[in-house]
Amino acid sequence: MPSLTVGQENSGDIKLYYEDHGTGQPVVLIHGFPLSGRSWEKQTSALLSAGYRVIAYDRRGFGWSSQPTFGYDYDTFVADLHQLITQLDLRNVVLVGMSMGGGEVVHYLGTHGSERVSKAVIISGVPPYLLKTSDNPEGVDKSVFDDTAAAIATDRPAFLTTFFANFYNTDMLLGALISKEVVRDSWNVAAAASPVGTLACPHTWTTDFRRDCARVDVPTLIIHGNQDRICPFSASGQRTHQFIKGSQLVVLDGAPHGLLWTHAEQVNQALVDFLGQSAQARAA
Repeated sequence: MPSLTVGQENSGDIKLYYEDHGTGQPVVLIHGFPLSGRSWEKQTSALLSAGYRVIAYDRRGFGWSSQPTFGYDYDTFVADLHQLITQLDLRNVVLVGMSMGGGEVVHYLGTHGSERVSKAVIISGVPPYLLKTSDNPEGVDKSVFDDTAAAIATDRPAFLTTFFANFYNTDMLLGALISKEVVRDSWNVAAAASPVGTLACPHTWTTDFRRDCARVDVPTLIIHGNQDRICPFSASGQRTHQFIKGSQLVVLDGAPHGLLWTHAEQVNQALVDFLGQSAQARAA
């Protein structure tokens, strides 16, 4: 399995598992919580067919990457991403992040700039700032994040069952846009993730990305469902569009947080169209 070393814990290396397929402009796919690079199954095939090189990796603690007991913060996540980009010597990169991965996209650009990045896509993302504060009244109450962490600490497998019901809006979409087998597969991937990492991640959802969003200087596409129960559109996607100047916004009617599967055709069309527009602009 291809992997790269991004650090060390005691006697063991911390490695990121990744897959690197196709040729052409590189597209780096950054998955959401609590899944892995496998969650991009439907997007990977569409991007390869459209002529792009696709690199999907597993965030530390998830998928087939190492499961250290530290480093579950956005500075470390972005440092890991930067090592992937530089060790593979990727240039003219498209960064595509889903959910937590959207935070990595904007924090990477806010931290490292756009020297190696040509465009960005944020899907069901956590930016710009999910926490409700006096200067961010559109956010979500802190109790929601605290209750999530408490549920994980109490019974992680049971939490995952409830989480994926809201991730895919199974009360409305099961049997129509998603099968019980897909939901079960997501549960299996998440259950195999690091318990430490799973518990740590909800505390990162309150990261303030507003300054990072203001520093984004590449063409950016934002895709969000208006029935997202994990990152409500009004608190995230809608406001990210406002914070990133010149960004394009695609709102998918009836789509849940996990729209990579339930609304794959619409997501893929928007994604490929956006990349194609950028290619045409470069050619002009």
